[in-house]
Amino acid sequence: MARIFEYFVVCGLGPEIRTLDGTKGYHGTEYLYLPSLLDQYPPLNHTLYPPPPPQLPTCVLPAGVELFPSGFDSNDPLSHPRSYPIVLTEGDGSKIYVSCITFRDPVCEDIAEAYRIPPNSFADKCICVVSRSPCFRVLREALEEIFALCFSPSGSSKPLWDVIAHMVSNVPLPTPGKERVLFAIDNCLLSVEVPPKDGLPQADISFQPLVQCLDVDNLIKLFTAVLLERRILIRSNKYSLLTLASEAICHLIYPFRWQHVYIPLLFFSGVDYIDAPTPYMMGLHSGVDTSNLGMDGVVIVDLEFNQITATEEIPPIPEPELSLLRGEILKLLHPNVVGIDLMRANFCGSSDQNLKIINKPWGEDHDLQLRLIFLKFFASILAGYRNFMENNATHVFNTQAFLKKRSRSTNQPSEPMIAQFLDSHGFLDYLESGLGSDENNDNLLDKLQDALGRGQNPLSILPSILAEPEIVTISDPDVGVSGSGAKYTYDRFPSNVRTEEQEEKRKQILAAVNGAIEYSGRQTPSSPSISSLERAAERERMVLDIQVKLQGLWLRLLKLEAGEDPLSSFEYGTILALIESDAEGIGGSGFVVCIREHINSGWHGQLTEEQFIAVKELLKTAISRATSRNDVLTIRDALEVSAEMYKKDANNVPDYVQRHLISLSIWEELRFWEGYFDYLVEQSSDKSANYAALVTAQLIVLASHMAGLGLPDNDAWYIIEIIAERNNIGYKLLIKLRGLLSHIHQLRINYWGVSSGKPQLLLPPGLSSPRLKDAADENQEPLEASGVGRSWVQSMFSRDTSSRTNSFSRVRKWASDGATGMSSVSIRYPQCSIMFRS
Repeated sequence: MARIFEYFVVCGLGPEIRTLDGTKGYHGTEYLYLPSLLDQYPPLNHTLYPPPPPQLPTCVLPAGVELFPSGFDSNDPLSHPRSYPIVLTEGDGSKIYVSCITFRDPVCEDIAEAYRIPPNSFADKCICVVSRSPCFRVLREALEEIFALCFSPSGSSKPLWDVIAHMVSNVPLPTPGKERVLFAIDNCLLSVEVPPKDGLPQADISFQPLVQCLDVDNLIKLFTAVLLERRILIRSNKYSLLTLASEAICHLIYPFRWQHVYIPLLFFSGVDYIDAPTPYMMGLHSGVDTSNLGMDGVVIVDLEFNQITATEEIPPIPEPELSLLRGEILKLLHPNVVGIDLMRANFCGSSDQNLKIINKPWGEDHDLQLRLIFLKFFASILAGYRNFMENNATHVFNTQAFLKKRSRSTNQPSEPMIAQFLDSHGFLDYLESGLGSDENNDNLLDKLQDALGRGQNPLSILPSILAEPEIVTISDPDVGVSGSGAKYTYDRFPSNVRTEEQEEKRKQILAAVNGAIEYSGRQTPSSPSISSLERAAERERMVLDIQVKLQGLWLRLLKLEAGEDPLSSFEYGTILALIESDAEGIGGSGFVVCIREHINSGWHGQLTEEQFIAVKELLKTAISRATSRNDVLTIRDALEVSAEMYKKDANNVPDYVQRHLISLSIWEELRFWEGYFDYLVEQSSDKSANYAALVTAQLIVLASHMAGLGLPDNDAWYIIEIIAERNNIGYKLLIKLRGLLSHIHQLRINYWGVSSGKPQLLLPPGLSSPRLKDAADENQEPLEASGVGRSWVQSMFSRDTSSRTNSFSRVRKWASDGATGMSSVSIRYPQCSIMFRS
């Protein structure tokens, strides 16, 4: 049975800290930091649902993680928890609904200690529930109850994560129109039900925030821009308002769907995507600066100031539909003039004009009436459209014939708005969905047109509720049965129980950070009391400790089973963290030494295909870090061990790691090879040898590495010749060197094939080429949190909205969540009151 809640997720400051621009480490409270996924239920190893979207942390904390010297302060509204919904759209167009609460929580002691963050600091943390069902109200209520239960002085009757686990695992999705599910979070009872499938699509939101922020004319202008699939940017200083307004306008265009990029709450660092040339609907916080963007053709909707600006004209809705639509909305929004009861009676075709005018507060009736008003608009403006549908290879609708018929009936010339709408993806998708279906029973537009044509009550198209829904009660048998009376209270949101592997990875990451910071600090003149011998001894202990960890991780990486991907393994991630987080190069050099010792112990260096890719990426990272430190020794050792490690292709031909390092730009620099050569000469053990012979011998070493890397012969000889001439080795030795170099490269050509550009190697006939890494893969870096949100947006922009499906597939009150002002939602427990800001 499907469940309402897929995940409970906690996001915030993780053990690997970096700023929004990707700089590693803690740099003070004036910076914002990338959020990480900290905890989740169900855990990572379950298979019931797809994993949470990787962009989730970036999206639920769109501004990043901010650090504060203090936590919640009842006198400071900015410190109050913030409650808001978000909607994520995956690459295939499916939606994920998330309810979020962001609050200030103490920074974990081990993270604060490792990064030298001031004690008693607080950081943004976000708890959220994730669902595939748009049950916004119950998602918000359940999350707020969990939050209140955590921080209630009276505590909970069982551990908080046990309460979460029961809620996520046991609350089913009700049968639409037939069931109401009741469930409890500790002692608070919640309910949820889903409307019938043959009615209007579920919209568990209030439309009031949208109509309160925009007047009637601007509401209609936004509605028109959405229908015509413009680039739309919605601005507000409240996260919740951005999502509510975006969801509301998408429901008002029913039975049509928004077919393009849809990001109701765009993460701040993704602001550049506003310049994308394709249609989109995005919501962006008002505090994000867009002054450096072109904004040409973008419809900007400012919900705070009731303003809509556009550089391109939005054609108006034609008459008489515009006046009818505007009048119906005005009647609904101004109940002092025409009461909601009278409005509903008129809509239903009643002639009774003596109903009492009552000024009702906005509620579910208003939401329903607003949606029906816009559905009536479509029924009018598309009157008779079914007579112009075609089913041939080139057209599904005869647009020109329909426009001519409409011009005759309205006695008006051609209407640009109607013509553009009939050419939109949303309209074409609607037509093709209908053509591919044998039944049109769920098509409310057609039902409404037929009902209006017969003079029937328009509300008759909606399913009638014949009986009360069946009550399904979900109880927690563990609540109140222990008899111990124990209560669980928390001063922060607790962490879920980590596995041994997760705990070990966390400790290793923080230990590497702590060691690097300690060593860096001890290198400064601020510690004169520490002798050079003590510093050296401390460094040796650190080197030994990291090397021991690397040896264990390296051996475990090579022992991963065939079905496990090394690139996503704990071992790979930890080795990478040890290499990257170490400013002194202990991790990189230690990793290379670890491989060398393994080879010296008798290992033959053969890798599987998956291991080969992982080891290559780790060595590329180690060499890049060593290059930035001018650590020639580590580079040399890395080149030597990489020449020993290989995989075999289908023809049993070895493919060595060293050749796959050619994508690094360091090999193109003459000064690197000159420095490398000087180092080789300086480290040469045969100091008594003839200088010319010594130079020649080291140039041969250089040449062998160039050949192993796959450098073209001409490029390699150019470098060798310059170094040889600068060292005055003489023409005779130079000629011999050239001949020897040609021999080395001939051996390489016999094996690798003739080089024809950096990324390609061609082999002679009859010898299958070892697997070549394509250019995109060669330059690939490990996935960073800063790129997750951008990758998600890119996948949405690349979604093919022109493709059509050929199959026909066609409530509850929710407070505005503080979306229309600095209002708040209050949850009260004994001695506990928690205020949320939007």
